[in-house]
Amino acid sequence: MNFEQAHAAWLADHLRRRTGERRNRLERGHAHAEKLFARNVWWELKGSFDHLHPEYEVSDWRGRPYFADFCYKLGRQKLLIEIKGYAPHVRDQDRRGFSMELSRETFLTGIGYTVISFSYDDVSEQPDLCITLLKLVLSNFEPHALSAEPSKFAEKEVIRLALHLARPIRPIDVEKHFGINHRTAVKLLQNLTRIGKMRPFKIGDGGRVLSYELVLRGQNILYLLA
Repeated sequence: MNFEQAHAAWLADHLRRRTGERRNRLERGHAHAEKLFARNVWWELKGSFDHLHPEYEVSDWRGRPYFADFCYKLGRQKLLIEIKGYAPHVRDQDRRGFSMELSRETFLTGIGYTVISFSYDDVSEQPDLCITLLKLVLSNFEPHALSAEPSKFAEKEVIRLALHLARPIRPIDVEKHFGINHRTAVKLLQNLTRIGKMRPFKIGDGGRVLSYELVLRGQNILYLLA
């Protein structure tokens, strides 16, 4: 099944299960930008629309309905995805509208949603960047998908830890994070050094290695997690 067939079947299924304003909103709201994201980003990354809901209704802090462009639901985890064009979200938005948007996103985060946004320009012109960023976010939702490559998953987790620490990472940091022994922690750091994603900090004349730092190529962190 190609994209057009899968997209049409997915949309028809959601339309069939909706009535009233929820159905009307889907018919009106899932337009060019949303379909572009579905094709350029989601389909390229996932190859299906399983667990993805278009024009997903939630309530804001006032109890008023709000429709997010997409919601990805996997178990108890819920990811809201918005596609934002420059004109309606920046140029044409007044100060009150801007404040309300920020309050809504904070409220949704507070009640358990993860909220992310992509610009229409990036979806249209830089879909590979959107795919990389979305893949990074989804890795927090789908750890089971990485079980086929446990060593690669562990290396990415070490990189995430180093980014959180914002300083050179030590074997003891890895030991505590994973609950592993010193030898295994050092091996993980050495593997990342071998593939060029970390470099050792050597101390003193003997060149003893006590910590490691991330290697940034052109200040681009994303390549570390690719």
